[in-house]
Amino acid sequence: MADGVEYEEVTSEEELRELVGPVNSVVFAKASPVLRENEKAWIGGSPFCLIASASQDGTCDVSPRGDPPGFVHVLDDRTLAVPDRPGNRRLDTLRNVLRNPRVGLIFLIPGRGDTLRVNGRARLVRSAPFFDDMVVRGNRPKLALVVSVEEAYFHCAKSFMRARLWDPDSWDPDAVPSRARIARDTEWTEASLESLERRYGAEYEKHLYPDSGGGS
Repeated sequence: MADGVEYEEVTSEEELRELVGPVNSVVFAKASPVLRENEKAWIGGSPFCLIASASQDGTCDVSPRGDPPGFVHVLDDRTLAVPDRPGNRRLDTLRNVLRNPRVGLIFLIPGRGDTLRVNGRARLVRSAPFFDDMVVRGNRPKLALVVSVEEAYFHCAKSFMRARLWDPDSWDPDAVPSRARIARDTEWTEASLESLERRYGAEYEKHLYPDSGGGS
C-alpha cells in the first residue's frame, strides 16, 4: 500500500498462470545447456552485456559490462570469461559471486531487438592464459568472471520494439539532467558544475582503460 492506495496482489503461481495464460512449450524447449554456434556468434558480436547477481541474503544487483565486440570470451561450449575493467570499485557483482555463484547475463547487439540470455554459476579468476587475449588499449584485466553455462536461449524483440530503443526518432537524451548535473546532486556535491562537465565530457574517455583499476 502506498499513499493509501490498496493493491490487489498475486500471491500464487496458479493465480499468476490463470491471469497470464498458458505457456508456449517452445519457449522452454529453445533453451540449451550448452553454447551452440548461434550463441557463440552472438557473444562474439556483442559489445555490451548486463550481469545479474545476488548475495546470500537475496540482495540483488545488475551491472553493465562493455568493451569491443567479442570482449566476453567463449572458452568452450559450456564456459564464458568476462574481463573486469576499472570501475567504481564497489565490487557489487564480484562480492556477490564470492557468496552466491548464481549469475544471469543478457547480451545485446546495437540495432538488434532480440537478446541472448545466459544463466550459470560464476567464479573469480585472477590469472589464466586467456587474460593475454583480453588486453584492450594496453589494459590487461586483473580479474575475470568465469561462468559455467547452465542455460542459454534467445529472447524475442518485443520489449525493445515497445521501447523503440534503437529508433533515433524516439531518443530524447536531454529530457533528464546531464551526467554532470546528476553527479553534482548525488556524488560530488561540493564540486562546481563546470568542473564536472569537464570530468564527464571529452576527458572522460581518457580514463576508460588506465594502467591500474579496481573491479565493479
